[in-house]
Amino acid sequence: MAAPRRSTLRGRRLAATRKLREYAMVARALASTDHPVLAQIIPMRFCNLSCAYCNEYDKVSEPVPLEEMVRRIDHLGRLGTAMIGISGGEPLTHPELDDIIRRIRRTGAIAGMITNGYLLNQERIERLNRAGLDHMQISIDNVEPDEVSKKSLKVLDKKLQMLAQHAEFHVNINSVVGGGFKDPNDALVIGKRALELGFESTIGIIHDGEGQLKPLTEEEARVYFAMTQRKKTNYAQFDKFQEAIVQGLPNDWRCRAGSRYLYICEDGLVHYCSQQRGSPGVPIAEYTREDVKREFRTAKSCAPNCTIGCVHRISHIDHWRAPQTRTISPGGDGELVQIQTGD
Repeated sequence: MAAPRRSTLRGRRLAATRKLREYAMVARALASTDHPVLAQIIPMRFCNLSCAYCNEYDKVSEPVPLEEMVRRIDHLGRLGTAMIGISGGEPLTHPELDDIIRRIRRTGAIAGMITNGYLLNQERIERLNRAGLDHMQISIDNVEPDEVSKKSLKVLDKKLQMLAQHAEFHVNINSVVGGGFKDPNDALVIGKRALELGFESTIGIIHDGEGQLKPLTEEEARVYFAMTQRKKTNYAQFDKFQEAIVQGLPNDWRCRAGSRYLYICEDGLVHYCSQQRGSPGVPIAEYTREDVKREFRTAKSCAPNCTIGCVHRISHIDHWRAPQTRTISPGGDGELVQIQTGD
């Protein structure tokens, strides 16, 4: 068997260049708060799977036309967005995904994708390489498929081996606890396999239908801490917030959703996150730097019990900055109320 693509001279050069771009992204984020650091954009609501815990897919939606995706990506570029992640639904079901990735890279942003991995094969991985994908995350829920999730290691292991052999982009395998999965120890098996294949390995906590925390059982908590003590990775180093979630406790943090993090749904509207659709609910074509600045200062009432990891991690960049001076209750009447907050 040939050496993994990422271990070749070209693979190492791409990895070094990607790392430099990431350092530049962080430096720019520390220097200025007037641009989004990460936007997640949805080209497909449709998904080929039907995981019982997921509320982010349907079985009827058509793909967003490429021309419209290009316009939305260019608007994110206009805002200075540093990283654009493609999510769903299942992004690999979009017939023009490669062109979407190329457009993201053309704006200067880092291009990422979250996928269930089912539709990967060698040819598809090669196409993602050529399109310029920087990061891929695959969430694997269990070792054997069951009624809760078909995203199992048994089904996906051959896909992971193909990725290890052919991918020139960074791969993170995210295992999960909570959410009704039968055996929490599956997360340890999945994490071990990810590291064996040379990938990063993280663990997430499944939230309820509104993205709010649900405390783990004693066994789930044991597995969670065993995973976090195995190996620190680029992603996992910002997961301290999950320790409170394990115990069912609120987090004291400053959510920068709507500012440093944007969620762009299949209709092209900006939302705080996948679980707070409708707030603020503004078309990305109309979103401005002033909106970004306003939402940076706006506290969200759902934040203490939030489990949305990507928002927590991006918001951590600005945890040391000035307190937020406005508050809003997502899903309410949208009024901003002046409040007193301390450091």
